[in-house]
Amino acid sequence: MPTDRMDPTASASTAWLSACAAPTALIDADGRVLAANAAFTRRLHVGEGARLADVDPALGDRATLDSQGPSDVAGHPTGHLHIGTLDATHRVAQWIDTPPDHHAEQRQLQMFADTVAHDLRAPLRSIESFAKLLEDRASEKLDASERMHLSRIRAAATRMSGLLVALGELSRAASAPMQPGEVDISILCEWALAELHDLDHGRDVIVHVDPGLRAVGDERLLRQLLKSLLENAWKFTRNVDQPRIDVHGERVGRRLKLVIRDTGAGFDMQYAHKLFQPFQRLHGLDQGAGHGLGLAIAQRIAQRHGGHITAESTEGQGSTFTVDLPAVDD
Repeated sequence: MPTDRMDPTASASTAWLSACAAPTALIDADGRVLAANAAFTRRLHVGEGARLADVDPALGDRATLDSQGPSDVAGHPTGHLHIGTLDATHRVAQWIDTPPDHHAEQRQLQMFADTVAHDLRAPLRSIESFAKLLEDRASEKLDASERMHLSRIRAAATRMSGLLVALGELSRAASAPMQPGEVDISILCEWALAELHDLDHGRDVIVHVDPGLRAVGDERLLRQLLKSLLENAWKFTRNVDQPRIDVHGERVGRRLKLVIRDTGAGFDMQYAHKLFQPFQRLHGLDQGAGHGLGLAIAQRIAQRHGGHITAESTEGQGSTFTVDLPAVDD
């Protein structure tokens, strides 16, 4: 905002106002508009000769006009009017929009996603429950084909419910507030692998996790990242001999390079660019593919920590995922 003297009748003043991108006006000490650019007139609906008090009576107060600070304007909640003094009789008024609150927008989107997911899971539970009830009560009256249809209905409802949960996790991964701190990556990996084993007792998977791996980040989000990567490794080692999952880590500068390697099915590297995109699957459902969101969630979380995830694989020989995270200072 200029601080030198300006003659409101001078052509230079008019040219300056026209050149201003922001809504700007030259006013007198009583708040009367002496000259204004088109943006100011459109924004506040006042032009030359009008008084700012016509927009908001508070702007008719001399103390407000001389305050040199931002002023609220009634009926215009998206910004503030900044008034600066040129001399004893002239002021410059400029409207500045308040920057959008992206965090508030993210919170609203998160609430919307959670509400939709909650409302849709209720009918899905009903579908699954009544299909099971019908299967239990009428099993003897149904032939093999009819029982298969009911089983498919239940399986589809279960998959849809899981997809809704994953969509909520994807939204939170992108927008949830972060509470960074020191995180024991080794313990989080061991917990995730223990949970996978508890859910799949029949599997005999050799696992190894390097001790003492630590990173700086949001523990809840990093737990989700590791869960997604380890679930992926667990699923795709299902049909191989001597399945193994290894977690190693190496400090490089101020970063932790975390490596999760499995001896699973692997994938064709020509499709690697699709790996972290939502709903992109490189395997079929019969090969263990899920909803196609797990790796997308993991990548979003890594990016929020200033890092990323890369993958290398050979079909039939396994995959290696490398996660870049902030390391704990020594």
